[in-house]
Amino acid sequence: MNRKSFDKIASVIGLLLAGFLIVIGGILQYGGNFATDQVAAQLKPQAIVIPAENGDPKATAEVKKFFADNGEKVMTTGQQAQMYADHYIGFHMSAMPTYAAASGANRAAAGALATDPTNPELQAAAKQAAGTVETVFKGDTLRGMLLNAYAFGTLGQIAMVASYVSFAGGLIFLILALLGFAHLRRADTDSII
Repeated sequence: MNRKSFDKIASVIGLLLAGFLIVIGGILQYGGNFATDQVAAQLKPQAIVIPAENGDPKATAEVKKFFADNGEKVMTTGQQAQMYADHYIGFHMSAMPTYAAASGANRAAAGALATDPTNPELQAAAKQAAGTVETVFKGDTLRGMLLNAYAFGTLGQIAMVASYVSFAGGLIFLILALLGFAHLRRADTDSII
């Protein structure tokens, strides 16, 4: 194969790769923006206000700083959702039983009350067990939903970084292809590779 034909093929392939990477970069950037916008669009209407502190005296300096910096702000990002879920709800839920344990205690209390429905102690125990299972259910559910928002937001950030890498690769291949076409004009037509 002569040098000029090889340079043409290599330059065209470089140009095609540049176009491909730029298109992929655009798709990744769209996905990243979509994820970020959706997280904000879903969290903002919930109007969850982040407290200035999480209430955990053993919290790390990083956690305390996060809550101090974001205190009294409405949650709109995946990172805010993760910190609130893990370090506010998670901390407060750590004193509660698991949902399975709370549900079992609630069923046991309801069963005991069914044997003696007029007993005030059994009524109070059943009411307390029902309240505990409801609190645990709501806390675990909200925590899970917020962590899903965090995961979706993180995937969006990864897509944005991947789009930058793809754009950079596309730009490099474009420059190389243009240099290849420029070299093509100067290449010796008789040389064989």
